[in-house]
Amino acid sequence: MGIMDALRTQFIEVIEWLDDSGHTMLYRFPVHDQEIKNGARLTVRESQAAVFVHQGQIADVFPPGLYTIDGGNTPILTKLGAWKYGFSSPFKAEIYFVNTKQFTDLKWGTPNPVMMRDPDFGMVRLRAFGIYSMRISDPRAFIKEIAGTNARFETEDIEGQLRRTLVSGFSDAVAESKIAALDLAAHYDELGGGLKTKLDQDFKGLGLELTKFVIENISLPPEVEAAMDKRTSMGVLGDASRYAQFQAADAMRDAAQNPSGGAGLGAGLGAGFAVGNAMAGAMANAANPEAGGAGGAAAAVKCPKCGASNTTGAKFCNDCGAKMEVAMVPCVKCGTPLRDGTKFCSECGSSQEKQHCAKCQAELKPDAKFCNECGTPVASAG
Repeated sequence: MGIMDALRTQFIEVIEWLDDSGHTMLYRFPVHDQEIKNGARLTVRESQAAVFVHQGQIADVFPPGLYTIDGGNTPILTKLGAWKYGFSSPFKAEIYFVNTKQFTDLKWGTPNPVMMRDPDFGMVRLRAFGIYSMRISDPRAFIKEIAGTNARFETEDIEGQLRRTLVSGFSDAVAESKIAALDLAAHYDELGGGLKTKLDQDFKGLGLELTKFVIENISLPPEVEAAMDKRTSMGVLGDASRYAQFQAADAMRDAAQNPSGGAGLGAGLGAGFAVGNAMAGAMANAANPEAGGAGGAAAAVKCPKCGASNTTGAKFCNDCGAKMEVAMVPCVKCGTPLRDGTKFCSECGSSQEKQHCAKCQAELKPDAKFCNECGTPVASAG
Protein backbone atom coordinates (compact mmCIF):
# COMPACT_ATOMS: atom_id res chain seq x y z
CA MET A 1 0.00 0.00 0.00
CA GLY A 2 2.94 2.28 0.73
CA ILE A 3 4.39 1.68 -2.72
CA MET A 4 1.07 2.55 -4.38
CA ASP A 5 0.85 5.75 -2.35
CA ALA A 6 4.34 6.71 -3.43
CA LEU A 7 3.48 6.12 -7.07
CA ARG A 8 0.24 8.04 -6.76
CA THR A 9 2.09 11.14 -5.64
CA GLN A 10 3.85 11.25 -9.01
CA PHE A 11 0.60 11.81 -10.89
CA ILE A 12 -0.92 15.28 -11.27
CA GLU A 13 -4.67 15.27 -10.86
CA VAL A 14 -5.51 18.99 -10.46
CA ILE A 15 -3.97 21.72 -12.62
CA GLU A 16 -4.75 25.35 -11.72
CA TRP A 17 -3.05 28.63 -10.80
CA LEU A 18 -4.07 31.55 -8.59
CA ASP A 19 -2.08 34.79 -8.99
CA ASP A 20 -1.67 36.84 -5.83
CA SER A 21 1.08 39.14 -7.10
CA GLY A 22 -0.80 41.35 -9.55
CA HIS A 23 2.18 41.69 -11.88
CA THR A 24 2.98 38.11 -12.98
CA MET A 25 2.50 37.69 -16.72
CA LEU A 26 3.41 34.00 -17.05
CA TYR A 27 3.72 31.09 -14.61
CA ARG A 28 5.01 27.59 -15.33
CA PHE A 29 3.05 24.92 -13.47
CA PRO A 30 5.44 22.68 -11.50
CA VAL A 31 5.54 19.27 -13.22
CA HIS A 32 9.13 18.25 -12.51
CA ASP A 33 9.42 14.45 -12.20
CA GLN A 34 5.63 14.18 -12.39
CA GLU A 35 3.15 13.02 -15.01
CA ILE A 36 -0.36 14.22 -15.81
CA LYS A 37 -2.88 11.54 -14.98
CA ASN A 38 -5.61 10.56 -17.41
CA GLY A 39 -8.78 12.24 -16.14
CA ALA A 40 -6.92 15.13 -14.44
CA ARG A 41 -8.90 18.37 -14.03
CA LEU A 42 -7.64 21.56 -15.65
CA THR A 43 -9.10 24.85 -14.39
CA VAL A 44 -8.47 27.98 -16.47
CA ARG A 45 -9.98 31.08 -14.89
CA GLU A 46 -11.11 34.29 -16.54
CA SER A 47 -8.14 36.44 -17.61
CA GLN A 48 -6.04 33.28 -18.01
CA ALA A 49 -4.93 30.94 -20.75
CA ALA A 50 -3.22 27.57 -20.30
CA VAL A 51 -0.53 26.57 -22.79
CA PHE A 52 0.67 22.94 -23.06
CA VAL A 53 4.20 22.42 -24.40
CA HIS A 54 5.35 18.92 -25.41
CA GLN A 55 8.88 18.10 -26.51
CA GLY A 56 9.69 21.79 -26.91
CA GLN A 57 6.68 22.62 -29.10
CA ILE A 58 3.43 24.34 -28.22
CA ALA A 59 0.72 21.70 -28.45
CA ASP A 60 -2.45 23.58 -27.55
CA VAL A 61 -3.84 26.70 -25.82
CA PHE A 62 -6.85 26.43 -23.51
CA PRO A 63 -9.07 29.50 -22.97
CA PRO A 64 -11.02 30.02 -19.69
CA GLY A 65 -13.01 26.94 -18.67
CA LEU A 66 -12.98 23.60 -16.78
CA TYR A 67 -11.42 20.67 -18.65
CA THR A 68 -10.91 16.96 -18.04
CA ILE A 69 -7.68 15.67 -19.50
CA ASP A 70 -8.76 12.57 -21.44
CA GLY A 71 -8.97 11.43 -25.01
CA GLY A 72 -12.38 12.90 -25.69
CA ASN A 73 -12.47 16.68 -25.31
CA THR A 74 -8.84 17.74 -25.41
CA PRO A 75 -7.32 18.06 -28.88
CA ILE A 76 -3.92 18.33 -27.27
CA LEU A 77 -3.88 14.58 -26.61
CA THR A 78 -3.82 13.69 -30.29
CA LYS A 79 -0.82 15.97 -30.77
CA LEU A 80 1.18 14.74 -27.82
CA GLY A 81 1.03 11.10 -28.95
CA ALA A 82 1.30 9.91 -25.37
CA TRP A 83 -1.77 7.66 -25.28
CA LYS A 84 -0.64 4.28 -26.50
CA TYR A 85 -2.66 2.06 -24.24
CA GLY A 86 -6.30 3.07 -24.66
CA PHE A 87 -5.77 6.49 -23.07
CA SER A 88 -4.88 4.87 -19.79
CA SER A 89 -1.30 6.05 -19.41
CA PRO A 90 -0.27 9.39 -17.91
CA PHE A 91 1.86 11.74 -19.99
CA LYS A 92 4.46 14.42 -19.45
CA ALA A 93 4.09 18.00 -20.64
CA GLU A 94 5.04 21.54 -19.58
CA ILE A 95 2.07 23.70 -18.64
CA TYR A 96 2.24 27.52 -18.73
CA PHE A 97 -0.48 29.76 -17.33
CA VAL A 98 -0.58 33.10 -19.14
CA ASN A 99 -2.18 36.11 -17.42
CA THR A 100 -4.31 37.86 -20.06
CA LYS A 101 -5.66 40.65 -17.84
CA GLN A 102 -4.70 44.31 -18.36
CA PHE A 103 -1.55 45.44 -16.59
CA THR A 104 -2.30 49.06 -15.70
CA ASP A 105 -0.49 52.12 -14.33
CA LEU A 106 2.83 51.23 -15.94
CA LYS A 107 5.16 54.23 -16.04
CA TRP A 108 7.03 55.72 -18.97
CA GLY A 109 9.16 58.83 -19.24
CA THR A 110 12.03 60.43 -21.15
CA PRO A 111 15.35 59.61 -19.43
CA ASN A 112 16.99 62.41 -21.42
CA PRO A 113 15.49 65.61 -22.92
CA VAL A 114 14.02 65.33 -26.41
CA MET A 115 15.22 67.95 -28.91
CA MET A 116 12.66 69.65 -31.11
CA ARG A 117 12.45 72.77 -33.28
CA ASP A 118 9.90 75.24 -31.94
CA PRO A 119 8.50 78.15 -34.00
CA ASP A 120 8.59 80.52 -30.99
CA PHE A 121 11.72 79.54 -29.05
CA GLY A 122 13.87 77.86 -31.69
CA MET A 123 15.55 74.65 -30.53
CA VAL A 124 14.18 73.47 -27.18
CA ARG A 125 14.55 70.37 -25.02
CA LEU A 126 11.39 68.67 -23.79
CA ARG A 127 10.84 66.15 -21.03
CA ALA A 128 7.67 64.08 -20.75
CA PHE A 129 6.17 61.29 -18.68
CA GLY A 130 2.92 59.36 -18.35
CA ILE A 131 1.37 55.92 -17.93
CA TYR A 132 0.32 53.06 -20.19
CA SER A 133 -1.60 49.79 -19.98
CA MET A 134 -1.04 46.55 -21.87
CA ARG A 135 -2.15 42.92 -21.94
CA ILE A 136 -1.09 39.62 -23.52
CA SER A 137 -3.22 39.16 -26.64
CA ASP A 138 -1.43 36.15 -28.20
CA PRO A 139 -0.12 33.61 -25.63
CA ARG A 140 1.68 31.57 -28.31
CA ALA A 141 3.59 34.58 -29.66
CA PHE A 142 4.36 35.85 -26.16
CA ILE A 143 5.97 32.55 -25.13
CA LYS A 144 7.89 32.24 -28.39
CA GLU A 145 9.12 35.84 -28.59
CA ILE A 146 9.44 36.97 -24.97
CA ALA A 147 8.97 34.52 -22.10
CA GLY A 148 10.74 31.51 -23.55
CA THR A 149 11.38 28.84 -20.92
CA ASN A 150 11.20 31.17 -17.91
CA ALA A 151 9.38 29.60 -14.98
CA ARG A 152 7.97 33.00 -14.01
CA PHE A 153 7.80 36.18 -16.08
CA GLU A 154 6.76 39.53 -14.55
CA THR A 155 6.07 43.00 -15.91
CA GLU A 156 9.40 44.37 -14.69
CA ASP A 157 11.17 41.87 -16.97
CA ILE A 158 9.86 43.64 -20.07
CA GLU A 159 9.10 47.20 -18.87
CA GLY A 160 12.54 48.47 -19.88
CA GLN A 161 12.13 47.37 -23.49
CA LEU A 162 8.56 48.67 -23.72
CA ARG A 163 9.53 52.01 -22.15
CA ARG A 164 12.27 52.59 -24.71
CA THR A 165 9.84 51.74 -27.51
CA LEU A 166 7.30 54.23 -26.15
CA VAL A 167 9.84 57.05 -25.71
CA SER A 168 11.18 56.54 -29.22
CA GLY A 169 7.66 56.70 -30.65
CA PHE A 170 6.82 59.77 -28.56
CA SER A 171 9.90 61.67 -29.75
CA ASP A 172 9.10 60.89 -33.37
CA ALA A 173 5.42 61.86 -32.99
CA VAL A 174 6.16 65.21 -31.31
CA ALA A 175 8.71 66.12 -33.99
CA GLU A 176 6.32 65.20 -36.81
CA SER A 177 3.37 67.07 -35.25
CA LYS A 178 5.22 70.43 -35.42
CA ILE A 179 3.02 71.69 -32.57
CA ALA A 180 4.44 74.74 -30.79
CA ALA A 181 5.75 74.05 -27.29
CA LEU A 182 3.23 76.49 -25.81
CA ASP A 183 0.36 74.55 -27.45
CA LEU A 184 1.42 70.98 -26.58
CA ALA A 185 -0.72 70.87 -23.42
CA ALA A 186 -3.84 71.31 -25.56
CA HIS A 187 -2.96 68.26 -27.68
CA TYR A 188 -2.15 65.58 -25.07
CA ASP A 189 -5.19 63.47 -26.01
CA GLU A 190 -4.54 63.68 -29.76
CA LEU A 191 -0.86 62.80 -29.37
CA GLY A 192 -1.64 59.95 -26.97
CA GLY A 193 -4.33 58.47 -29.22
CA GLY A 194 -2.14 58.65 -32.31
CA LEU A 195 0.81 57.09 -30.49
CA LYS A 196 -1.34 54.25 -29.15
CA THR A 197 -2.43 53.30 -32.67
CA LYS A 198 1.09 53.55 -34.05
CA LEU A 199 2.90 51.74 -31.21
CA ASP A 200 0.32 48.95 -30.96
CA GLN A 201 1.82 47.45 -34.12
CA ASP A 202 5.18 47.07 -32.34
CA PHE A 203 3.47 45.48 -29.34
CA LYS A 204 1.62 42.94 -31.49
CA GLY A 205 4.90 41.49 -32.69
CA LEU A 206 5.57 40.50 -29.07
CA GLY A 207 2.14 38.97 -28.51
CA LEU A 208 1.01 42.09 -26.58
CA GLU A 209 -1.64 44.77 -27.00
CA LEU A 210 -1.17 48.40 -25.98
CA THR A 211 -4.58 49.18 -24.46
CA LYS A 212 -3.89 52.71 -23.23
CA PHE A 213 -1.23 55.41 -23.61
CA VAL A 214 -1.52 58.59 -21.56
CA ILE A 215 0.70 61.70 -21.65
CA GLU A 216 0.56 63.26 -18.19
CA ASN A 217 3.00 66.12 -18.67
CA ILE A 218 5.40 67.68 -21.16
CA SER A 219 7.78 70.13 -19.49
CA LEU A 220 9.95 72.85 -21.02
CA PRO A 221 13.52 73.80 -20.00
CA PRO A 222 13.76 76.00 -16.86
CA GLU A 223 14.93 79.05 -18.82
CA VAL A 224 11.98 78.83 -21.21
CA GLU A 225 9.55 78.38 -18.32
CA ALA A 226 11.09 81.43 -16.61
CA ALA A 227 10.54 83.51 -19.76
CA MET A 228 6.94 82.32 -19.95
CA ASP A 229 6.37 83.17 -16.28
CA LYS A 230 7.78 86.65 -16.80
CA ARG A 231 5.57 87.22 -19.82
CA THR A 232 2.54 86.00 -17.89
CA SER A 233 3.38 88.31 -15.00
CA MET A 234 3.53 91.29 -17.34
CA GLY A 235 0.09 90.37 -18.66
CA VAL A 236 -1.31 90.04 -15.15
CA LEU A 237 0.00 93.49 -14.13
CA GLY A 238 -2.19 95.16 -16.72
CA ASP A 239 -2.46 98.94 -16.05
CA ALA A 240 1.03 100.18 -15.07
CA SER A 241 -0.27 103.22 -13.13
CA ARG A 242 -2.59 101.06 -11.01
CA TYR A 243 0.29 98.72 -10.24
CA ALA A 244 2.47 101.68 -9.17
CA GLN A 245 -0.31 102.93 -6.89
CA PHE A 246 -0.58 99.49 -5.33
CA GLN A 247 3.17 99.44 -4.69
CA ALA A 248 3.01 102.92 -3.13
CA ALA A 249 0.18 101.81 -0.83
CA ASP A 250 2.26 98.84 0.28
CA ALA A 251 5.19 101.13 1.05
CA MET A 252 2.94 103.38 3.15
CA ARG A 253 1.59 100.37 5.05
CA ASP A 254 5.07 99.12 5.80
CA ALA A 255 6.10 102.58 7.00
CA ALA A 256 3.05 102.83 9.28
CA GLN A 257 3.99 99.50 10.86
CA ASN A 258 7.50 100.73 11.66
CA PRO A 259 7.91 100.23 15.45
CA SER A 260 10.23 103.28 15.79
CA GLY A 261 7.13 105.54 15.55
CA GLY A 262 7.37 109.37 15.47
CA ALA A 263 10.24 110.38 13.27
CA GLY A 264 10.47 106.84 11.95
CA LEU A 265 6.84 107.01 10.87
CA GLY A 266 7.37 110.29 9.08
CA ALA A 267 10.49 109.02 7.42
CA GLY A 268 8.70 105.86 6.48
CA LEU A 269 5.80 107.79 4.96
CA GLY A 270 8.19 110.01 3.06
CA ALA A 271 10.06 107.00 1.79
CA GLY A 272 6.80 105.36 0.89
CA PHE A 273 5.65 108.38 -1.15
CA ALA A 274 9.05 108.67 -2.79
CA VAL A 275 9.15 105.02 -3.72
CA GLY A 276 5.56 105.13 -4.92
CA ASN A 277 6.17 108.22 -7.07
CA ALA A 278 9.38 106.81 -8.48
CA MET A 279 7.74 103.53 -9.36
CA ALA A 280 4.70 105.28 -10.77
CA GLY A 281 6.89 107.41 -13.01
CA ALA A 282 9.00 104.48 -14.11
CA MET A 283 6.02 102.27 -14.85
CA ALA A 284 4.17 105.05 -16.61
CA ASN A 285 7.18 105.82 -18.81
CA ALA A 286 7.61 102.14 -19.56
CA ALA A 287 3.97 101.77 -20.50
CA ASN A 288 3.74 105.05 -22.47
CA PRO A 289 7.16 106.26 -23.69
CA GLU A 290 5.53 109.00 -25.81
CA ALA A 291 4.39 110.83 -22.67
CA GLY A 292 7.70 112.75 -22.44
CA GLY A 293 10.74 112.78 -20.17
CA ALA A 294 13.91 110.87 -20.70
CA GLY A 295 12.04 107.83 -21.95
CA GLY A 296 9.95 109.79 -24.43
CA ALA A 297 12.47 109.38 -27.20
CA ALA A 298 11.64 105.69 -27.67
CA ALA A 299 8.19 105.07 -29.16
CA ALA A 300 6.11 102.03 -28.32
CA VAL A 301 6.39 99.24 -30.90
CA LYS A 302 3.33 97.52 -32.29
CA CYS A 303 3.31 93.75 -32.62
CA PRO A 304 3.49 92.78 -36.32
CA LYS A 305 1.02 89.94 -35.67
CA CYS A 306 -1.71 91.24 -33.30
CA GLY A 307 -0.97 94.98 -33.17
CA ALA A 308 -0.56 95.08 -29.38
CA SER A 309 1.73 97.80 -27.95
CA ASN A 310 5.13 96.63 -26.67
CA THR A 311 8.13 98.35 -25.15
CA THR A 312 11.16 99.10 -27.30
CA GLY A 313 13.61 96.22 -27.42
CA ALA A 314 11.04 93.54 -26.63
CA LYS A 315 11.86 90.27 -28.38
CA PHE A 316 8.40 88.73 -27.99
CA CYS A 317 4.93 90.30 -27.89
CA ASN A 318 3.62 90.45 -24.30
CA ASP A 319 0.11 89.72 -25.59
CA CYS A 320 0.33 86.93 -28.18
CA GLY A 321 3.98 85.83 -27.82
CA ALA A 322 4.89 86.46 -31.47
CA LYS A 323 8.42 87.55 -32.37
CA MET A 324 8.93 91.33 -32.52
CA GLU A 325 10.90 91.43 -35.75
CA VAL A 326 11.14 95.01 -37.09
CA ALA A 327 13.32 95.92 -40.08
CA MET A 328 16.09 98.52 -39.54
CA VAL A 329 17.36 100.94 -42.21
CA PRO A 330 20.20 103.48 -42.04
CA CYS A 331 19.57 107.23 -41.94
CA VAL A 332 19.87 108.72 -45.44
CA LYS A 333 22.28 111.33 -44.08
CA CYS A 334 24.25 110.13 -41.03
CA GLY A 335 23.72 106.37 -41.29
CA THR A 336 22.21 105.88 -37.81
CA PRO A 337 20.06 102.68 -37.70
CA LEU A 338 16.36 103.58 -37.75
CA ARG A 339 13.17 101.53 -37.80
CA ASP A 340 11.70 101.15 -41.23
CA GLY A 341 9.09 103.84 -41.78
CA THR A 342 10.71 106.48 -39.50
CA LYS A 343 10.14 109.99 -40.93
CA PHE A 344 12.98 111.84 -39.18
CA CYS A 345 16.37 110.71 -37.87
CA SER A 346 16.60 110.74 -34.07
CA GLU A 347 20.33 111.57 -34.32
CA CYS A 348 20.64 114.33 -36.95
CA GLY A 349 17.00 115.25 -37.53
CA SER A 350 17.16 114.74 -41.27
CA SER A 351 14.00 113.89 -43.15
CA GLN A 352 13.95 110.28 -44.30
CA GLU A 353 11.72 111.00 -47.30
CA LYS A 354 13.69 110.42 -50.51
CA GLN A 355 13.99 113.36 -52.95
CA HIS A 356 13.79 113.05 -56.72
CA CYS A 357 15.00 115.22 -59.58
CA ALA A 358 12.24 117.48 -60.84
CA LYS A 359 13.31 116.86 -64.42
CA CYS A 360 14.22 113.16 -64.74
CA GLN A 361 12.76 111.85 -61.44
CA ALA A 362 16.06 110.18 -60.55
CA GLU A 363 16.61 109.63 -56.84
CA LEU A 364 18.85 112.29 -55.32
CA LYS A 365 21.50 111.72 -52.67
CA PRO A 366 21.21 113.71 -49.40
CA ASP A 367 22.55 117.30 -49.75
CA ALA A 368 23.06 116.84 -53.52
CA LYS A 369 23.22 120.14 -55.42
CA PHE A 370 22.93 118.64 -58.90
CA CYS A 371 21.18 115.56 -60.27
CA ASN A 372 23.71 112.81 -60.93
CA GLU A 373 21.69 111.65 -63.97
CA CYS A 374 20.83 114.83 -65.91
CA GLY A 375 22.81 117.53 -64.06
CA THR A 376 19.77 119.67 -63.23
CA PRO A 377 20.38 121.87 -60.16
CA VAL A 378 18.51 120.58 -57.15
CA ALA A 379 17.51 124.09 -56.14
CA SER A 380 15.42 124.38 -59.31
CA ALA A 381 13.39 121.29 -58.37
CA GLY A 382 10.64 122.94 -56.55
